[in-house]
Amino acid sequence: MALIFVLGLLTIFSSVNCRIIEYVQQPLGKQLFLSRRIVTDSSEFDGGVLVNENGIIEAVLERDVVNSLLTQNLDDLKIIDGGNLALMAGVVDSHVHVNEPGRNPWEGYVTATQAAAAGGVTTIIDMPLNSIPPTTTLKNLKTKAAAAKEEVFVDVGFWGGVVPGNQEELLDLIKAGVVGFKCFLTDSGISEFPMVTRNDLAEAFAVLNGSGTVLAFHAELSENNQGAECSGSDCPDPILYSTYLASRPDEMEIRAVSLVASFLPQTDVHVHIVHVSAEGVVPILEQARDERIKAGYKGWRGGVTAETCHHYLTLSSEMIPPGHSEYKCSPPIRNITNKLKLWEYINDKRLDLVTSDHSPSVAELKGPNFMTAWGGISSMQFDLSLFWTEAKARGHSLSMASHYLSAGPARLAGLQDKKGAIRPGLDADFIFFDPDASFLVTPQVIRYKNKISPYMYRVMTGKVMRTYLRGQLIYADDELIDGPKGKLLLNEGFSY
Repeated sequence: MALIFVLGLLTIFSSVNCRIIEYVQQPLGKQLFLSRRIVTDSSEFDGGVLVNENGIIEAVLERDVVNSLLTQNLDDLKIIDGGNLALMAGVVDSHVHVNEPGRNPWEGYVTATQAAAAGGVTTIIDMPLNSIPPTTTLKNLKTKAAAAKEEVFVDVGFWGGVVPGNQEELLDLIKAGVVGFKCFLTDSGISEFPMVTRNDLAEAFAVLNGSGTVLAFHAELSENNQGAECSGSDCPDPILYSTYLASRPDEMEIRAVSLVASFLPQTDVHVHIVHVSAEGVVPILEQARDERIKAGYKGWRGGVTAETCHHYLTLSSEMIPPGHSEYKCSPPIRNITNKLKLWEYINDKRLDLVTSDHSPSVAELKGPNFMTAWGGISSMQFDLSLFWTEAKARGHSLSMASHYLSAGPARLAGLQDKKGAIRPGLDADFIFFDPDASFLVTPQVIRYKNKISPYMYRVMTGKVMRTYLRGQLIYADDELIDGPKGKLLLNEGFSY
């Protein structure tokens, strides 16, 4: 592997004594992070990462260069040696519902970002709905940012929302710094965030053309009342998961993605499909991407990308017991054959990123009736461990985990020059990760607000040991370190 240097690196080390810093928080100076397993999204190597006083990566070094430097007299350099722990870029979770303000009992910025830090998630992108107000106007974004600014333990960015009638707000939201927009092609379940029609989409695309932004879709589209949640004597037993699954068949996703693809010849907007659960979606997207690239589109992945979520890669419908609506989400968790096909796509890099779709609620909304329970799974704290448990069992590498959980989401959010990788110029958002450790998910471990999980009492492989945000230690030995150190990722000049 070629060494990556910054100008004047050798001068930096020319007159120095060495100090070992482990867990004691001290003023941030120049730091050297060491690991026998430094993980990028394409490789692993033995070496070190030099971080400057501002928490920015200055250089990435192989071990022989590190050893040579450490024989010199070193002064004012803090050394953090992770030994055999893997040193990885912090996870970027681009699909998180925080719910503050307005639905704070469901989740808030303090508990959400504390859970993120404990799970090695150093950046989250907050979805525009479930809070009151939703992020559909500049005024609403200011309300949300004001609620978050003093509370975040990790960095937080924001999605804007596209709803009927808010087209005139979209460019102002882009100027403020939203990473993109999300819309629903079916009922969102939230009255403040209505679904869009074909005409609404045409208007939104017309406004967003040329802006360089992303429009993300909750891609389910019903037909002839398909997907309606029935009730009464005509409804199959709502305690059974199969009843809910039958109400949202994979055809709803395929129909929605086909609608999105039909707009692509008329727009240059990057489109993204969130939480793909149905394996039949991916070939449709690939065909649309190929056609766009042939037409001359130069953007990332032809401006057509998709994510799946940890629950679709970990769970299957056959394993869901009656009455356990902690497993309910939309689109739904499908059968084992579908799950295995999604893993084939992961293996072949036919999907682009993996997220949590952390969508919490209070326990009162998670009753035994699958048809009326809130549809959302809480899991952000366990992003890396969930993915690694399944990936390791399939013989995959930590580099694959970094590709899907860090580099991919950062690229989607337009943060690839700040986050998601270990390379010079990026924020020193790091995790020391033990890929061989295991732990049991219990209510005592969970840090997000409502301790509801389909993974309760499940053993997970891989444990985050320490988390650093811009070179600052924020989590170690199962404890948060000091108070909030996160930033809001909005454009310079944004005012509350």
